[in-house]
Order: sequence, then C-alpha cells, then structure tokens
Amino acid sequence: MTKSFPSSVLIAGAGFMGSAIAYLITTKSSAKVCLYDKFPAALEKAQLAYEQFGSKALEKNLITKAELSKAKGGLTTIDDLNKLPVCDLVIEAIVENLSIKKELFKVLDEKCPKSTIFASNTSSLSITAIASATKRSDKFIGMHFFSPAHIMKLLEVIPAIDTSSQTTKYISDFGASLGKVVITSKDFPGFVTSRLGMVLLNEAAFALMEGLSSAEEIDQGMMLGYNHPMGPLALADFIGLDICLSIMETLHSGFGDSKYRPCPLIRQLVSAGHLGRKTGKGFYSYGK
Repeated sequence: MTKSFPSSVLIAGAGFMGSAIAYLITTKSSAKVCLYDKFPAALEKAQLAYEQFGSKALEKNLITKAELSKAKGGLTTIDDLNKLPVCDLVIEAIVENLSIKKELFKVLDEKCPKSTIFASNTSSLSITAIASATKRSDKFIGMHFFSPAHIMKLLEVIPAIDTSSQTTKYISDFGASLGKVVITSKDFPGFVTSRLGMVLLNEAAFALMEGLSSAEEIDQGMMLGYNHPMGPLALADFIGLDICLSIMETLHSGFGDSKYRPCPLIRQLVSAGHLGRKTGKGFYSYGK
C-alpha cells in the first residue's frame, strides 16, 4: 500500500452512525468523504446531524470555525452508486442484515478499484461472511465504531479469515490517527465488545422480567456497584432494542449456546414497536 492513510473515503449509510463517522473523518483527517444513501431524505437528515455535531463542538471549543468550515468542504453526498467517486476506503454503516450488506458490497466490488479497502461497521455479523460477496477478501475488514462515533474513544478492528496483515495494520493505524484506541478481535460472533456487553444487557432484561428488581434499581446497581457510566437497561434503550435483539440472535445461532438466548421481554418490546429512545419507549419511557 503506497498511502499511509486514505485520501478519499466512501461511507455507505447516512444514519446516525454514518453521519457521525463522516464528521469524525472530515474533522480528524485530511481525507475527502462521500456519504452515500439511496434515500435522499436520509442524506438531508445526515447533513443536519453533521451541523449539530459541529455546533456542539464549537460551543465546547473542540474545533474552530475555520477548522469546521474546512471539514464541511471535504464532505459530499450521493444517492446513486453510479455517481460513485474513486475512493481508497469504503466504510459500510447500513442496516444490520447480512444479506443486505452482502448485496451492497457485491455492487461496490464491481464499481471500486481493486486497491480499495472495504470495511463493515457491523457490531456482530461475520466479517468473513460479508467479505464472501466480494473478490477482495484480503482487503476486507471490520471497523466497529461505537455510538456516537465522533465521541466514543474505542474502535474495534476485526480481520476476516483472509484479511491481510497489511490491511489490518493500515486500518488500525488510520483508526489511531483519528484519535481512537484500537483493539482487535478474531472474527467470531459478537467479537469482543458485543459478545460481552450484550450478555449483560440481556441478563439485565431477564432480571427485570423475573421481577428481581425495578429497571431503575437494576441500572443503579451496575452504575454504583460496578462504576458503569450507564445502566444496562438504559444502554439497551440507547442502542435500540431491535439492534440488541439482532445481536443476541446472532450470538445464539453462531455459538448454539443457550446462555445467549434472547430474553423474551426484549422480543415482546420489539414486537410492540418499543425500541428504546428512538421510538420514545423501551425499558423506560421518554418524552417526545
């Protein structure tokens, strides 16, 4: 690889995560960023989120007006992959669905130069399985950012079975240049963070379902007794109960171990459309 860091990055998916990654890269590197989403409304929402990130950073003196203006100048958007610019790195941040991710990467594989590195922001799905949709498995890797991506310090890097050591180093070094603390994980269901974190969230849901204690007291117990900054049930609401359920299902099917079985209460809440903060109700109720 001739470049130490990418000069151009495509971010596929303009949800909250994609918007935050776009803000992170434009403000912490010299790379030009193109944000793609097939829904124009999602791109409009992403640009509003970008503006909000910038405004909050200005208020906290984390960035100057000149720096923010320069960062904004490095961001473009597209809603059609036929308009795809040449890029050194693709970071996918779309819905947590294996077949949809594979479908996207199959298209990108045909349109991007062979030198382009592909990365998925999946929190639990097999990187090797996603990479199988492409002809560049040596240049395919997991980049698991944490929400909000421009604030959280951790980046989990997951090499697939065929990922080259050069690709792993390139992505790890790039992550560090963005100010992240980088950890690596083998490509097993849930990796390190989702595997450990979701088990706690799931067990907290079982404790609530069984009437062991109230949601507030379960969260207080982990915050005050274990020094967690946020209780597991509040964190589940923040992440989204649909996402938590999806990850638990991935762990359960991937390992075949009953300890990863999703809590029925989570299933019930998801079935009712109570997904947490984004819908106004989950384990807690939120004013909208």
